[in-house]
Amino acid sequence: MATITERESKAKKIKEQLYAQGTTVKSWAEKHNYPVTEVYKVLNGERKGLYGRSHEIAVAIGLKSA
Repeated sequence: MATITERESKAKKIKEQLYAQGTTVKSWAEKHNYPVTEVYKVLNGERKGLYGRSHEIAVAIGLKSA
């Protein structure tokens, strides 16, 4: 399992990639039919993405592998 700093670093990189593509987290969430607040919670580490919808979001956005 990744450490907290590795996860934070990866989440920051994902956000930067989205913004570089001209996409916001909100637009990504809406495009993939996920609640915006839950996507932010997964990226900010409030939800670990161990199971359920938060796991789906973490995998879909590239934070973790299936």
